[in-house]
Amino acid sequence: MTKALRILTLSTLFPNAEAPNFGIFVERQTAELAGRPAIDVTVINPVGIPPWPLSRLGKYQALADLPEHEQWRGLNVYRPRFRLIPKIGGSSNPRRIAETLLPLVRKLHEQSPFDVIDAEFFYPDGPAAMRLADALGIPFTIKARGADIHHWSVDPKCRFQILHAAQKASALLAVSEALKQDMVALGMDVDKISVHYTGLDQDKFQPIDRVAAKRALGISGPLFITTGALIARKNQELVIRALARFADATLMLAGLGEEEHTYRTLAKQLGVADRVRFLGNVPHDQLPHLTATADIAILVSKSEGLANAWVEALACGTPVIISEAGGARELITSAFAGRVVDQTAEAIVDAAEAILAEPPAQELVRSSVSKFSWKNNGDQLQAILHRVTGKN
Repeated sequence: MTKALRILTLSTLFPNAEAPNFGIFVERQTAELAGRPAIDVTVINPVGIPPWPLSRLGKYQALADLPEHEQWRGLNVYRPRFRLIPKIGGSSNPRRIAETLLPLVRKLHEQSPFDVIDAEFFYPDGPAAMRLADALGIPFTIKARGADIHHWSVDPKCRFQILHAAQKASALLAVSEALKQDMVALGMDVDKISVHYTGLDQDKFQPIDRVAAKRALGISGPLFITTGALIARKNQELVIRALARFADATLMLAGLGEEEHTYRTLAKQLGVADRVRFLGNVPHDQLPHLTATADIAILVSKSEGLANAWVEALACGTPVIISEAGGARELITSAFAGRVVDQTAEAIVDAAEAILAEPPAQELVRSSVSKFSWKNNGDQLQAILHRVTGKN
């Protein structure tokens, strides 16, 4: 009988009861692996809590109340708390996480030894995984997703840790070829990096009767959707400004974030407040219908790896307007899939007008992501983890 491959998945971003969509792509990837024969997965999701009195703030209190160990959607998940220093403590987070986790990881390892640690974000997860793997004497891998490289590598103290972890890791993964090249430019070994595209639930994300769906929402003109946290990096301001150039269009913003008040104010100033629908944190199971209802998905982030929202929109038959970020051109290889544009409202307007003038067939748009699936994603990850552990 084949001995199970024991994986410790380390991820600071992972869904919980307070934020069920937070890092849901990590959950889906992990669930795909965990559902396979001869694979055993334990998830450790470190939760950062700041010192008192910040710890009493609502968002942190809710996190503090999460169970420290639970079965989350069929996955075995631990959520140990580490001391978080907001704003200024970024460079010390890997050390704080590793010090907090080590007693738990040692205990679990003694009960049933892990074969590998799979860190799901490059920073802070990667350097923390490096410390834990060294203590246990096992290999570790790190996946880069975008902001974990583009944002954290700017800080010299963090960049040093990123490169040190990359050097010691047995394998590195990147969500796009473009991100892989960014990692190489930073100083990482090109031969160690595998491009590992995201997965996709092809059954959930698929085209619907768009005309009927828009009618049900009371919308007759063009409908745009932007999915993602309402933060400056996601550039929703540009989409709101572009909306003002379309007299009869409606925009749905699916997400929460610190810029919501700013965006609401901007919508009022531009006279489009009645045509911008702030949907809040939409449950992931409701996103397919909303995305498929839209005529165009617009996601012009300042930086990305390869956004899941891009892939999911295309699977719904909804063309995308995205920025020259990350793996944009790896995904948009023909005009029917959408446009890659400059980060300006004018560029968004021009692209939207072109798509609306000649709307592509939904099934043609969907065909552009036919190779994306969680099975393919899991097959590749399983092969990498088997290779670094020497287990087949």
